[in-house]
Amino acid sequence: MRQLAALTRRVPAAGPRALAVAVYSGSKGELFGARESGVEGVACVDDAARACVLLCRLWAVTGNVALRSWAEGLLDFVLWMHEADGRWHNFIYDWNGARNSEGPTSVAGINFWQARAIFALAEATLLLDNGAARGVLAEGLVAASAGSPPPDVRALHALTALAVLHRAPDPSLSSRLAVWCEELAGCRVDGMLMNSPDERGRPHLWGHVQEAALIDAAVALDRQDLREVAVSSANAVFTEVIESGFDLPNVHAYDVQSAVFVMERLAAGTGQQRYRELAQKARSWFDGRNPAQVVIYDRAIGRVADGLDDGRLNDRSGAEANISAGLALSDDPLVLSTAGGWAGRSE
Repeated sequence: MRQLAALTRRVPAAGPRALAVAVYSGSKGELFGARESGVEGVACVDDAARACVLLCRLWAVTGNVALRSWAEGLLDFVLWMHEADGRWHNFIYDWNGARNSEGPTSVAGINFWQARAIFALAEATLLLDNGAARGVLAEGLVAASAGSPPPDVRALHALTALAVLHRAPDPSLSSRLAVWCEELAGCRVDGMLMNSPDERGRPHLWGHVQEAALIDAAVALDRQDLREVAVSSANAVFTEVIESGFDLPNVHAYDVQSAVFVMERLAAGTGQQRYRELAQKARSWFDGRNPAQVVIYDRAIGRVADGLDDGRLNDRSGAEANISAGLALSDDPLVLSTAGGWAGRSE
């Protein structure tokens, strides 16, 4: 939480409270923008939306008003980046708020940042009771239905629908959720849910949460078949990897957070203790249960490294790593105890 606070900056163009999170930070705390696909920008909806979800959940547990204020500032930025018709631009080029409207990782469409934005709005309407978010969320769900994104994006749409349905029944949205779940279940190879129709071999773990969406939808829709697909795929995709300490060439916090989330949802959906145990084993990756036997989350300074690349620690510490770790470890007493103390220190 300390590193997340250090990465948070004001974006006055988006409103007097608006906040965003710097994408990347070097080993010495220096900030720099994303350039993987040309000049992308210094902060994005992807990260602001996920950070908003984390802070909403921490506020709900702790009641700390500073956490709520922080979440609301991020939500203001997410709403400001809404283009129209339920779509979003992703990046701002600079802290003055100049939007990247044309770049491939920022153009408005039905993509990861659109899906993460509406999921954050669903959390905000539930936990913050934000009226402005409610109307834009409805637009986003309609836009999601009109698009044909890959399964890893569609899974976030399904989770958004489930969050909305948790608040109140909606037969139309339930029907839409059922269609999305059919899309997810239909994209399988050797029993494993794939992230896209073109993926081959074991699916990558970054953002892979299809099993979580299906196991929760199985309960909401009373669909035993979805439960069976979710359990079978999760066992094939995650179990061996978690037991190995994520013995893969490259592992990042979001890979591990996805594994934790899927195991927690399977534990809730099946009642089987072994999935809770696997979730805890996955969490311990941050504390050194990994092939390199290095600590990823430095609890003394509140900073999460970006991950392991070819077995070596990547000691940069950007937004995604710290947000993902926060979501994976949100029940950790240290995370909860420090969250409120650092909430007021975001710039």
